[in-house]
Amino acid sequence: MHDSLLVTIRRFITLGLAEEDLLRQWFVPETVPKGAFFLQPGEVSRKIGFVLQGVFHYFQGDDGQRLTYYFSREQEFIGDYESFLSAQPATHGIQALEEACLLTISADNLQRLYREVRQGEHLGRLVAETLFVDLLRQLTSFYKDPPAQRYARFVRTYPDLVQRIPQ
Repeated sequence: MHDSLLVTIRRFITLGLAEEDLLRQWFVPETVPKGAFFLQPGEVSRKIGFVLQGVFHYFQGDDGQRLTYYFSREQEFIGDYESFLSAQPATHGIQALEEACLLTISADNLQRLYREVRQGEHLGRLVAETLFVDLLRQLTSFYKDPPAQRYARFVRTYPDLVQRIPQ
């Protein structure tokens, strides 16, 4: 179960066997049913996830009009870093679009990862940078590109998601 997480982490840093064992302890399995929330608007984010199976969407608004602005799928980290780091209520939600299985790490264990894994802080920085660049690209596209162009780019970039998420 943890193998895909470790493969992904090894793309960023080198891990020793003892560090791999720690990660197996700190990242715990969690199932999120289709339609359930990884994080609801107004909740404080207390964990980060790594998606093993499933698709999630990040959305704004909950008054009947949800605006999706980001998707996460297998082999990606999910979470609301703004809420997680500030311990403030989330302004958006993260919802499973299909049955999902993930590995989650609590805020306390993430701090242990940063301290006890040799390159832990480096890993955290690189993951945050990757997410930042992805979100910035999407935000820029939202303001700059017409909807048809954004959709065409989405289909080119995520052809597998087109059949998995509601239109």
